[in-house]
Amino acid sequence: METAAADTDTIDQLIARRLKGLRAEREWSLDELAKRSAVSRATLSRLENAEVSPTANVLGKLCAAYGLTLSRLMHMVEDDFVPLIRHAAQPVWTDQSVGFRRRSVSPPAQTLAGEALECEIDPGARITYEQPPRPGLEHHLVMLEGRLQVTVNGQTHDLHPGDCLRYQLFGPSAFATSGQSARYMLFIL
Repeated sequence: METAAADTDTIDQLIARRLKGLRAEREWSLDELAKRSAVSRATLSRLENAEVSPTANVLGKLCAAYGLTLSRLMHMVEDDFVPLIRHAAQPVWTDQSVGFRRRSVSPPAQTLAGEALECEIDPGARITYEQPPRPGLEHHLVMLEGRLQVTVNGQTHDLHPGDCLRYQLFGPSAFATSGQSARYMLFIL
């Protein structure tokens, strides 16, 4: 049973605890996870001990190794499913190293198939993912503001406000901005 001290844990501490738990559930050593994720053993140790904040790139690699979406991992460290999530209660995760913010508008749940994210990327940022967390993962990306280049399945798409890009992930993907930031909604099924 969790103590009241757990209520004051930071999101990084909650992620660290969950990452350590996932590795323990699979009975993987740090070396085994490093091999499966292409993340160094030292970095994995520092992440599991909450000595560093995870980046989107590293979490993407770990999620691929575990066969989870990033949102599913985040749900594992957040509260249980509730039908109404007020804006103030929607968890926000930030990767300051690349200028990326991700609001979990409709987090994943055991009984719901989809989830919705509101994402923002600063100007001049690039986020790459070497592989999807699950082959065939379906995304519907709706641009709200700015411009964004999304590369999936070897094809780059220039997105403007109002555009919708629908795709399934089978390989590497990348999200990049140039002179202006981008804000978009991402629906994952």
